[in-house]
Amino acid sequence: MTTHVSTETDGATRVFTWGEGARIEVRNLGEEIVVEANAAGLKTLAGHLLTLAQDGTPDGTHLHLEENNGLAEGSVSLVLERCDDE
Repeated sequence: MTTHVSTETDGATRVFTWGEGARIEVRNLGEEIVVEANAAGLKTLAGHLLTLAQDGTPDGTHLHLEENNGLAEGSVSLVLERCDDE
């Protein structure tokens, strides 16, 4: 089953999609953050990043991924955010 989440920011609707069987785990190892995922999870993350990169997506648009909300049990939270400031 594929899951879609739609968000609207400044009148622009963005759809974030989780592929069937996607598994994504984020671990904090102190000096490093490890993002571990199966093929479906990597495609899902790539899709999320491409969605944030779409033309017209406002600066500051973001997606929260948390344990049991897109990430595997035991994961630390991850925020994907667009920031056009240099």
